[in-house]
Amino acid sequence: MREIILRQIEVIRAVMMRGTISGAAEFLNVSAPGISRLIKHTEESLGIRLFERRAGLFVPSVEAGKVFDQIREVYKSVANLQGSIESLQKGEDVSLAFASAPSVAQFIAARAIKSIRARYPDLFIDLNILKIEETIDYLLLERGEFVLMSSFIDNPAIECTALVRGPIVAIMPEGHPLARKSSVSVHDLARETLIGIDPSDPYGALMAEPFLEAGLPINHAMRGRFAQTLVSLVRHGLGVAVIDGFSVAEVYLPGVARRPLAEPRSLTIYAVQKKGRLLSGFADYAIQQFKRELTKAERELNRFGAERPKT
Repeated sequence: MREIILRQIEVIRAVMMRGTISGAAEFLNVSAPGISRLIKHTEESLGIRLFERRAGLFVPSVEAGKVFDQIREVYKSVANLQGSIESLQKGEDVSLAFASAPSVAQFIAARAIKSIRARYPDLFIDLNILKIEETIDYLLLERGEFVLMSSFIDNPAIECTALVRGPIVAIMPEGHPLARKSSVSVHDLARETLIGIDPSDPYGALMAEPFLEAGLPINHAMRGRFAQTLVSLVRHGLGVAVIDGFSVAEVYLPGVARRPLAEPRSLTIYAVQKKGRLLSGFADYAIQQFKRELTKAERELNRFGAERPKT
């Protein structure tokens, strides 16, 4: 006895629902003779009569009652499977946990997450903000799938993938004399009230490099832990700072002027994960979107020299 394939089940169900060959053909958008031949072939293969013909209608036969019961169950399972697939495609009942350095989280994260939500509208997203020293535990304990970090992590259990390089820029309050320049030297900045991050911090060390390479001491008047703190202090007229361009990659940033460094420097954003861990499709897509948004921001920052001075 031959097994019933899914196509035969689909045709049998269509005839059962519509009661006629023509109705089943219309339902499946195929020709009526094809439906008739398949029903006849299936009955001959199985050696049982599936339908009785009564007054032009196809009525399930008594002896095939159990067959039709199973067909209903098969279609119920298929419908449940399809529902599960559609839920997964929208991100229902699943979550994506990842983390980001403050510089990426400030503006880039919202743009990337907007694209992720457009693809997976019901996906629950858990975004953490981490410093580099918190990243290893976060990944090794599998609290999240990946971290977007502005420093390379040298650890055999961690894998870093470079996404994009972006410029380091100078920021100052709007109306500040340095804002009239098309680019700003670290020698200019060193003569101002300088706000920064501790150079012993990996991010702070990157921001200190242009000064040290120019032979200038780091004399911070005040320090913050995150780049966003520096932006806030500068916005309120408390000093100037050197910061990565991604932290200020917003079209409208009231109270703050951005200028390229006369001594060009850049930093790399990495996607960091536990070595050997297989990422979910959601995580892979999220990293793609972050790379896309970071690349767009980097192009804009380089194309316009961070920001044109006002005349």
